[in-house]
Amino acid sequence: MKRIVVVAVVLFLAVLAVPSAMAQSAGPKVIKPDSVAFGRTYSEWSAAWQQWALSIPVVNHPLFDNGDCSVGQSGPVWFLGGKFCAINTPGCGTNNVVRTCSVPRGKALYIPILNAEWSVLEMNDPKFQIADLRSNAAINMDGAANLSFEIDGAAIPHLQDRFRVQSTAFVFTLPDDNLFNAVGEGPYTGGSYFPGVDDGVYVMLAPLPLGPHTIHFHGSLPVWQFTLDITYYLNVTK
Repeated sequence: MKRIVVVAVVLFLAVLAVPSAMAQSAGPKVIKPDSVAFGRTYSEWSAAWQQWALSIPVVNHPLFDNGDCSVGQSGPVWFLGGKFCAINTPGCGTNNVVRTCSVPRGKALYIPILNAEWSVLEMNDPKFQIADLRSNAAINMDGAANLSFEIDGAAIPHLQDRFRVQSTAFVFTLPDDNLFNAVGEGPYTGGSYFPGVDDGVYVMLAPLPLGPHTIHFHGSLPVWQFTLDITYYLNVTK
């Protein structure tokens, strides 16, 4: 069965984006999807998010709740997310997750509320092209419903209309202890593969001020009878 990558808090963004690219609000700044932040577009950051998520061994993967949110993070942007699980296992259909996370000052966050990944591994047929992968990912995301995202109590509106993005095609590297096998796909061996694509609803946040912050997001994929509700209690440290 196709695994849906359900994520949600991947906050990243900021200093490189020009002020006009930031949505005006009293709270944390949201980078608009047509902006370039830290030298990359939303599409390129979505590819980078997948490369991060796919590269981490399950034994210490933060999106399996086996590791701290700092695992695998580097550079000016940190990735957060939802919950990985095998879609056909008991309890996977409803994911209510609460996490705590310490984030160094100055780190932007990039967050998929819901996203879907397809790659050469799942298709397992050389005649399929990148366009076919995109079509399969889009079919999953077309049914996304009940999307919401709040940062410190401030809701971001029109998520499906404004923040849905398709990634650039990307190469990814799997460990032997990889998430595909853990969610019931495969078995696949570790190695580098191309291409993969992502389709999702992502939010970019500029670096948050020092201190505590709360991120909450929610979404569902009725076709998979899947609902995600994630809360992150963040502490931005010096």
